[in-house]
Amino acid sequence: MNEVKIEVVTKFQSVTEMRPVLDAALQEQFPGGMLRRRWDGDVLRLSGPGAEGSITFESGRVVGLASLRPPASLMRVLIEGKISAALAKLAAL
Repeated sequence: MNEVKIEVVTKFQSVTEMRPVLDAALQEQFPGGMLRRRWDGDVLRLSGPGAEGSITFESGRVVGLASLRPPASLMRVLIEGKISAALAKLAAL
């Protein structure tokens, strides 16, 4: 199984403040419902064909973790790039 970890520093002070920006950024990167998202308290749970992951806010950092298996593991570079692009929007603000 492939493991992915992406971290970015952000100026957001809370998950509540960050949530709409993160939701919009992920929708932009993954249109069409291939990536399912649900908030579980302050943790965003992600799932898709062959992928399970989470995004958390930890003291000024946003941390994305994912486990990839086929077919997602075959598209690791693409998935990692899209998640990185979405999290980069949090770092830019």
